[in-house]
Amino acid sequence: MLHEEIKGKIKEAMLARDAVRLEVLRGMSAAFTNELVAKGRKPQEMLSDEEALAVITRLAKQRKDSIEQYTKGGREDLVAEEKSQLAVIETFLPELMSADEVEKIARAKQAELGITNPTKKGMLMSALMKDLKGKADGMVVKTVVDGLFT
Repeated sequence: MLHEEIKGKIKEAMLARDAVRLEVLRGMSAAFTNELVAKGRKPQEMLSDEEALAVITRLAKQRKDSIEQYTKGGREDLVAEEKSQLAVIETFLPELMSADEVEKIARAKQAELGITNPTKKGMLMSALMKDLKGKADGMVVKTVVDGLFT
């Protein structure tokens, strides 16, 4: 399980004296515990791989948002730190689909649902996000769907 794997990698990072990796892995472990508590489960339990991936995805999104904010604020030192942490987090995420792959699926779903009116774009977006959850970035899906109606 992913949750157990990350707990094991904490010791590896300690032995390797990899401070960034250790910080990120400890943060993930804490986020897993917080998720368990939020779901009314015991902190000693383990998350399923799907639940762990949702937590890791959320952590990656937080890092991306921080990078964007720090870039706007001109804090390149913090941008570099967040990018190095994001790189560690992304090693635990599955590879996401490209825009071309998403477009093929989006066109098929659009035909399947018979959506030709741009006002029903939200319905297509919703159906795609259900199908592509964890497989494609939401911003890529939005961009592709917007492109279908222009």
